[in-house]
Amino acid sequence: MASTHAHQNLRPIAASGLTSHQLSTTRPVRLYFPPRSFKSRSIAVKTNQNLKWAVRLSLVDQSSPPQSTVDVEWLVGFLYDDLPHLFDDQGIDRTAYDEQVKFRDPITKHDTISGYLFNISMLKMVFRPAFQLHWVKQTGPYEITTRWTMVMKFMPLPWKPELVFTGTSVMGINPETGKFCSHLDLWDSIKNNDYFSLEGFLDVLKQLRIYKTPDLETPKYQILKRTANYEVRRYSPFIVVETNGDKLSGSTGFNDVAGYIFGKNSETEKIPMTTPVFTQAYDNELKKVSIQIVLPQDKDMSSLPDPNQETLDLRKVEGGIAAVLKFSGKPTEDIVREKEKELRTSLIRDGLRPKIGCLLARYNDPGQTWSFIMRNEVLIWLEEFSLDS
Repeated sequence: MASTHAHQNLRPIAASGLTSHQLSTTRPVRLYFPPRSFKSRSIAVKTNQNLKWAVRLSLVDQSSPPQSTVDVEWLVGFLYDDLPHLFDDQGIDRTAYDEQVKFRDPITKHDTISGYLFNISMLKMVFRPAFQLHWVKQTGPYEITTRWTMVMKFMPLPWKPELVFTGTSVMGINPETGKFCSHLDLWDSIKNNDYFSLEGFLDVLKQLRIYKTPDLETPKYQILKRTANYEVRRYSPFIVVETNGDKLSGSTGFNDVAGYIFGKNSETEKIPMTTPVFTQAYDNELKKVSIQIVLPQDKDMSSLPDPNQETLDLRKVEGGIAAVLKFSGKPTEDIVREKEKELRTSLIRDGLRPKIGCLLARYNDPGQTWSFIMRNEVLIWLEEFSLDS
């Protein structure tokens, strides 16, 4: 589906994010210049994770030794160019790393560059990962932090579940060699990021469950952050045909909007089906509701036929940032309202500002899908969201 879409800064990358831009296959000659002074401006990365492993793993005294000639700002730019190649055929530049480089994430550890590269190769073979780099910042005299999203499909399982990880990587620099000597991954979805984290292992396992997503076009979005309870996505604009509904879990009006795409329009044009079907509540009580079908991305307002029914409207949704809670089963009204309350409570607890109302996204035909594999989502638009925190 289109989510990984990337599925998709000091130097921001393209919005799609997951397709690396083409670079010359010739590796640049690495030069190190006298270090520029590190100004104590406030660029510290705020995370909820315990950073004690960053201290344990560091091979570097963060005080400035007189002999160091490392240009950390140059290394920041290098990572912007190099990390997007993490899982493509070009790969990362191994000469930027010490032979003895310590890598840790909550369930994996390696102590050499060979082990580090083996881990990357294994992920590439088993999971088909798509990697998106959000930003790179200097966070210490000999420390650089990156923020990223990685979306993977676990290919050995028949349903190829999608695993999503977002977080930061704290990378230590050896001042004597000017190369990276440690790499610590911190996931947003767990609190215990130490190796070996049972919480991290369970976080992987729970993402292996079955969700049935039809092979149909969906609105495009990038996953910006995944917490233990919800995802934060940036949606691209999309167009819907809509009419009034009765309740979030209801189907009143569905035959009318479906009729539009099946040819009941001014041009008798049949328009390809998409997923999901949205019902949107516009008020705090979740009672003022519309039901919507998303139209294909290659359509625009000027090319779409007019509805035959006066009760139908075509509307462009401008997109934006939404928090999303995914769940399976039959989405009854009580369950949907419970999920909306759960999501809104989590957002307020995390310091985010949810807008009024919500959307229910239903991806499956209830008459042809077992309830335990149905994919349903509650979405709440956010007033604002920053990846700097």
